[in-house]
Amino acid sequence: MTAIAKPSITEIRQWLSEVPDPEIPVISLTDLGIIRDVTWDDETLVVTVTPTYSGCPATSIINLDIEAALRQRGIDRLRLERSLSPPWTTDWISPEGRDKLRNYGIAPPIDGTAADGRMRERARQLADGSNLAVACPRCGSHLTEKVSQFGSTPCKASYRCRECLEPFDYFKCI
Repeated sequence: MTAIAKPSITEIRQWLSEVPDPEIPVISLTDLGIIRDVTWDDETLVVTVTPTYSGCPATSIINLDIEAALRQRGIDRLRLERSLSPPWTTDWISPEGRDKLRNYGIAPPIDGTAADGRMRERARQLADGSNLAVACPRCGSHLTEKVSQFGSTPCKASYRCRECLEPFDYFKCI
């Protein structure tokens, strides 16, 4: 950093909200909820990142993108820290991020179904023995079916709408 005043945490978070996820570029890292914390440690900016899961193949690219975006804004002293506890959950995706996913053609995770200790809601939704009613991001129909637990990336499953007949990805609840 030069001798100018340090940017505020709010300003830095705004900058980070412009960094897209490398696998789903329509959603930012902040919308995804993986930017856990942003703090100053004296003259060093510390950004804490929680990956969507510990084996996420995009983690290295995400760190490079964060570093590039902040260095482009004049941040010279930067430390990226990885935090695995508590683990990331799809409940951390912002409402704006969920809308962006839907508009992009990916069904966002159903609220309250993440495996983060709130299993009662998931159990209630699955009590009739059926799968979750995932709404089609194209037509909104709940007449959908899972085609495969494995989608275009490890965090998505493949679904098909029985109403409009279009295939789509569903962002798995984690």
